[in-house]
Amino acid sequence: MNDTIESMTAASNDALKEGFEKTLKSVTEASNFQKETVDALIASATVAGKGFETANTNAVTYAKSAMEDGVAATKKFASAKSVQEVFEIQSEFTKSAMDNYLAEINKTSDLFSDLFKNSVKPLNDRVAAAMEFAQAQR
Repeated sequence: MNDTIESMTAASNDALKEGFEKTLKSVTEASNFQKETVDALIASATVAGKGFETANTNAVTYAKSAMEDGVAATKKFASAKSVQEVFEIQSEFTKSAMDNYLAEINKTSDLFSDLFKNSVKPLNDRVAAAMEFAQAQR
């Protein structure tokens, strides 16, 4: 009888120990997963912040360049010798301004497209990891 009690106690202790180890492992994995998720959020925010900083710098540079081009065109207008020359200067300025504007729009569009893809990537990776984590817990 003593052997039976000892055997049952040992089996119970082993089961309790195994359950505790599994629980501890799950808690550790969940904690690591949460840390990696926070790291992904930080990485995403960092990419987004740098992208917006670049966009802001580009916008200021474009505005400064457009202003300088406008001042140069105004000086040309003032030195025009005829109405025909004013129209030619205006036409040249308008074409140049539109070309520069469209180039800036394309550049900004590409920047924000890349910014979105790059800032969302760490989050997408975490979603995939969450799916794997959930599957592993089954």
